[in-house]
Amino acid sequence: MGIDPGSLFTGFGLVEKQGQRLVHLASGRIKVQGPLEGRLLTIFQELNRLINEFRPTDCALEKIFHAKNAQSSLVLGHARGVALLAAAQGGLKLHEYAPTEIKNALVGQGRADKAQVQAMVKILLNLKEAQMSEDESDALAAAICHAHAFPLKAAAGGRG
Repeated sequence: MGIDPGSLFTGFGLVEKQGQRLVHLASGRIKVQGPLEGRLLTIFQELNRLINEFRPTDCALEKIFHAKNAQSSLVLGHARGVALLAAAQGGLKLHEYAPTEIKNALVGQGRADKAQVQAMVKILLNLKEAQMSEDESDALAAAICHAHAFPLKAAAGGRG
């Protein structure tokens, strides 16, 4: 399960590795509105629902990056904390990847733009839909990165 936490939209993506192939199980975004505490509760409840429905074993999140201002960072941190809590409560193993690691795993270079990442997500998962939100594709990208990187990290004795 990949999660792209946000205070207005939280993306999620669930993939399953079947041999060398990745299968898209579900993806989308959780849209929230209203006071912060209500938005955080909705994110938590929806992530719990997805975890209970799909029973993933691992959760891939992008490592914290610097937001444009302190207030944005703080609010993003709250949403990220809720995602971490939902994953922990669901018994998922947490794996964090730097944005450059995710982009490199999908596109082959760490400075790829969002359109390139989104295009590769569609190709790698054989998705035909024309529309996909950035939040959704970012969450799927984290899940794909984990599916590709974790066996290598495990073999090297590292933790993601």
